[in-house]
Amino acid sequence: MLLLALDTATPAVTVALHDGGNVIASSSQVDARRHGELLLPAIDRVLAEAGVRLDAVTGIVAGIGPGPYTGLRVGLMTADALGLALGVPVHGVCTLDGLAYAADLTGPFVVATDARRKEVYWARYADSRTRLTDPAVDRPADIADQVKGLPAVGAGALLYPDTFPSAHEPEHVSAAALARLAAERLARGEELPAPRPLYLRRPDAQVPKNYKVVTPR
Repeated sequence: MLLLALDTATPAVTVALHDGGNVIASSSQVDARRHGELLLPAIDRVLAEAGVRLDAVTGIVAGIGPGPYTGLRVGLMTADALGLALGVPVHGVCTLDGLAYAADLTGPFVVATDARRKEVYWARYADSRTRLTDPAVDRPADIADQVKGLPAVGAGALLYPDTFPSAHEPEHVSAAALARLAAERLARGEELPAPRPLYLRRPDAQVPKNYKVVTPR
């Protein structure tokens, strides 16, 4: 097994290579506006650090969000393209699950990432490997009762201390954590989902109402 993992659902552009036992190379850069510019060089850098060629990869792992459309699609389209070119499977892993796994907590807690617009993407976990709720997007104040008293991780939790007073790192997901989690699940014989994006909002772009149709004469 040689898994290439990547995620662009948060401001972090993160890539890692996992050999079935350990992460052998990784790279993470935080820049919310340069996902498309940074991702492919990060993949090249990780492969070079590990001393392997791209065609040695046996599977791709992609963070599926939730996250903003623009950033998320960069990683998912890159993963799909690599999987098609190499003829290898592409596995999807929830980005919040990767953060939960990296947190390595044994009791109930919350993961929350920044959804902008004064909202968070969030989910509750029983432990670092067990998600209790589907990912959702909400204003922090609206979920205060649901997360009260629970530790929290992620950039969204750190942004809103009134709702998440026990927030701490990790702030952003790492592809290394995604790779380790995916490798664990695959080793147990689990079938990982296809890399379909978790978009929890309707797109900003809308077809205008009552627009005029112009047809040639």
